[in-house]
Amino acid sequence: MSIFSNKPKVTPVAAPAGSGAGSATEGRTAQLGTSPADKSDEQWRQELTPEEYRVLRQAGTERPYTGEYWDTHTAGVYQCRACGSELFTSQEKFDSHCGWPSFWAPLADGTVKYIHDRTLGMERVEVRCANCDSHLGHVFEGEGYGTPTDQRYCINSVSLKLVSTDDAGQ
Repeated sequence: MSIFSNKPKVTPVAAPAGSGAGSATEGRTAQLGTSPADKSDEQWRQELTPEEYRVLRQAGTERPYTGEYWDTHTAGVYQCRACGSELFTSQEKFDSHCGWPSFWAPLADGTVKYIHDRTLGMERVEVRCANCDSHLGHVFEGEGYGTPTDQRYCINSVSLKLVSTDDAGQ
């Protein structure tokens, strides 16, 4: 029996009611600027490049093997490109040969959240930043990778910013 067999598996939740753009609550809290999740669509468009906006705010996907981090082996911490929250580390990154950065676990519980994704006619589990609600990618289970969790967090490079261990000390 593996020491990781009791590690909790992801538990996706349905998207919260009223979380869509344009809700009355969203307009009021965006003006207050209380958190990254409260930013208006216009604020996100000003802060992000068009490709970052498409992926992070519209749940797009970058083409495989084109992102900055799919084959990087630099030691460090991967942050959310939209808000800077620390999400993953290079210690959990592995070569899945799928064309996107892959991790077998997030940095810590609560750094990401999970949502049922039924787009494209399939059941998937979407991974979002718990701090700013930006789309990161998807998590898959049971694919047979030799990782401690048997999970693959397939994350878009454009959703991440790598802070190398060397840069972190400066």
